[in-house]
Amino acid sequence: MAARPPSTLTFAIGGPLERDDLPALYERVCGLLESSGAALAVCDVAGVGADAVTVDALARLQLAARRHGCRITLRHTSDELRALIAFMGLNEVLPG
Repeated sequence: MAARPPSTLTFAIGGPLERDDLPALYERVCGLLESSGAALAVCDVAGVGADAVTVDALARLQLAARRHGCRITLRHTSDELRALIAFMGLNEVLPG
């Protein structure tokens, strides 16, 4: 019997994100990761701003994904958000 290919989970986050939103966002995404068993999660970030809170949220989600044996890539990343991620030295941590 052939092994099943790893599954992919796709989700979106919207904004604006406030620092107080991060624990609940983290919990929701952990629940998705746990129930899906996905090896890859694609996070659509078209609806978030390019600010430190967003980058903090994305870094936390990447950490959560790694704890669940998964990795996150970003989709629809604005040039501004990409530049901020690079400025913060997180290009390799937050691909997309």
